[in-house]
Amino acid sequence: RESAQGGRPGGHAGGSAEKCRARSPLAGTAAAGDPKRRDPGGSGQGGQRGGSLRGEEPRSQGRHWAHHQHHHQRGQAGRLWDCPGAGILEKVDEGIWGEARRRSPEKKIVTWAALLLGSLLPLAGEAPHFETEILPLFTRVGCNAGACHGAAAGRGGFHLSLFASDAAADFEAIVWELEGRRVNRARPEQSLLYLKPTGQLKHGGKKVLGEREGETLLAWIAAGVPRGSPRRLTSFRAFATPEIITSASRETRLRALARFDNGPEIDVTTSALFTSPDPSGATVEAGATIRAVIHRRGQHDLTVRFLDRVEPLRVTFPLGDKAVNLASEPLSNLVDAEVIQTLKELRLPVSPQASEAEYLRRLRLDLTGRLPTPEEQKLFQQDTSPEKSKHLVNRLLQDPEFAEYWTLRFSRMLQLRSLPNEKEGVAAYTKWLRVGLEKNMPMNQWGKALLNATGDSHEYGPANFHRMANDPRAEAELVSKIFLGARLQCANCHNHPLDRWTQDDYHGLAAVFARMERGRLVAVGARGAVTNPRTSEQAVERIPGVRNLNGPSGQLGEFSTWAVSSDNPAFPRAMVNRIWQWMFGRGLVEPVDDMRTTNPATHPELLNKLAEDFVRHGYDLRHTVRQIALSRAYGRSAAAVPGNEADNRYYSRFTSRPLEPEVLADAIADVTGVGHRFANLPERTRAITLYDPLTPAPSLDILGRCNRVGACQEPAAAQGLAAKLHLLNGDLLNERLASPASRIAKGIEEGRGDGDLITEVFQRALARKPSLEELQGWVKKSPGEKSPQRKEFFEDFLWALLNSREFNTNH
Repeated sequence: RESAQGGRPGGHAGGSAEKCRARSPLAGTAAAGDPKRRDPGGSGQGGQRGGSLRGEEPRSQGRHWAHHQHHHQRGQAGRLWDCPGAGILEKVDEGIWGEARRRSPEKKIVTWAALLLGSLLPLAGEAPHFETEILPLFTRVGCNAGACHGAAAGRGGFHLSLFASDAAADFEAIVWELEGRRVNRARPEQSLLYLKPTGQLKHGGKKVLGEREGETLLAWIAAGVPRGSPRRLTSFRAFATPEIITSASRETRLRALARFDNGPEIDVTTSALFTSPDPSGATVEAGATIRAVIHRRGQHDLTVRFLDRVEPLRVTFPLGDKAVNLASEPLSNLVDAEVIQTLKELRLPVSPQASEAEYLRRLRLDLTGRLPTPEEQKLFQQDTSPEKSKHLVNRLLQDPEFAEYWTLRFSRMLQLRSLPNEKEGVAAYTKWLRVGLEKNMPMNQWGKALLNATGDSHEYGPANFHRMANDPRAEAELVSKIFLGARLQCANCHNHPLDRWTQDDYHGLAAVFARMERGRLVAVGARGAVTNPRTSEQAVERIPGVRNLNGPSGQLGEFSTWAVSSDNPAFPRAMVNRIWQWMFGRGLVEPVDDMRTTNPATHPELLNKLAEDFVRHGYDLRHTVRQIALSRAYGRSAAAVPGNEADNRYYSRFTSRPLEPEVLADAIADVTGVGHRFANLPERTRAITLYDPLTPAPSLDILGRCNRVGACQEPAAAQGLAAKLHLLNGDLLNERLASPASRIAKGIEEGRGDGDLITEVFQRALARKPSLEELQGWVKKSPGEKSPQRKEFFEDFLWALLNSREFNTNH
């Protein structure tokens, strides 16, 4: 625990333990542990975990603590048995947990001398190394996991760093904390550190160490609990043999290799921790070898942890039993080459290309958020050019509606929303975003403008970027999602357990924004700091995972330059992954803002190549959209063929997805011919132009509109039962169906026939003409052109069509 004074936790009051240690004959020797270890006394330095609040009696120290304090208070500081560690020697005869019987000073001195001499004698073999053998052992059996001693407060008074992220603190806690009561060098087999995890002494956990692990731990304690010289892990890799499983056994052998200080590569399989995030799909089993057992077909990403490294390990069990022949499948561009390679490995057949009507509707919705009109459909069908799809994509990319719709998408990503009584900021911000999209501003310039923006937020739109976060830490989290594609918040309290981010990274990035003044006038102030809880000191401005920013000023400018430069490959990867999600409904990495090592892309090489292509073409948003839109992967039909029915992530077919709330509302308005009436806004305002989520629009909220106070999930995924009930019986549809201004009402008034009206509604809603069977079926249901129930029939017909899956999905 941290002390109330903000210093390091776990020290003795007044530093008396440090004075006592100076008098010990073991002080500073190898037997006393690492001479470089941090002061376990009350100096206020270092970062020892656990212990008590300064000045309080530590828990679980029992009679020895009282005895130790008693003798110090009496001034008998020169007696060896009053010093830290003496408690263990006093308990040797009865065992650590027994009642201590006081031994004579002479016996104690003899024991100390024996311990000292024993620690200096050469060992028969090399002692296990603390950082590379002992700590990985605790990690592998789960002792330092978040559910055990790796929790923020530890467990049972014993705290280890999460997954051994702080070896120095762990050594301190194991060897020196609570006066060293956890290890017994004289009788290693009586050490609490050994007895509890081997199940010989009851504690809150369970038996986790087997015979082999127990022997390793005993050997280290017997050797004098040496810290050992530091070793630098220079490489680590894990692999499966085979990586693609085709046998009936559904098993594959797992191995891990490491290299220290650029020395020879050694096998660390038994020291590494292999886990499966999805045990229903794959499990890891240990025996004579470590192996993965696959329970479900598909790709399975295991996690392999060793020291401070966490790596993914992909094992594939093909979705089909027989190889598929995709040699004749055309490759339109770099997208298709990588997609096809994955489909071959998975033995997935591909669906045919979508019809022209399906492709036109899909593309129009994805690029402009709007359904194609019957006139557009006719022109596209009549175009006989082999380049018609390319011409269509280019035309839509230059359409003002592209910038209008993608402004909404960027608004969600940036968590744009109005502040209380300040609508002007949102207006300026969205105008800047829309103009940038219209002019095709390179995305690296766009990103740098956001990070460096200052000034009047009511006049200069990007200055509002800094106002979307309430404090430096919130801004660091927002910035990391956009420019790194990463979730740094896990590194607030401890090093990220599944990624490379440290507490210093998190608080260092927050420190970059600590001086931001977030009022109407956005500026970089003269003062401001963030405290790093790991050190209890002011955090140093830092580029996460790269370097500290040590200059006296201008750290924000230095960070913004790095963030959009070639030195930060995460930014183009994050951008193309979001673009991919906007076009396919899911990212190559999903969630899109969780691009960590242990959450690999479904198509890693494709993500890398798209990012490289994005940079090579000047961070051109439209170029990447064009590449995706013209790929055969994007152009495939959503209809399944035998063998790919379950595919929703490998692009053997297009995956249907619900329309976003704003797009769905606009589509209903377009089909019915009755526009929206939003409060205080002109009639027929399009829902996708409501960039501020706080603009009153009850129907959009019911359909799943995100308020953007936090990160938004893909809007389509937010639609639930309330949205479906609203479509079935809510005002959004009913008011428009009954309106005298609707297309149906006007068509009946004009005397148009049943077939004509039915065909137009099909074209406007589904971007296709009805089949002969559909047309005849609906005409047959009509009460007749002279019937007074005709309008009611067409209202029911339109209601049924607008509630169909074909209408309210993009397929």
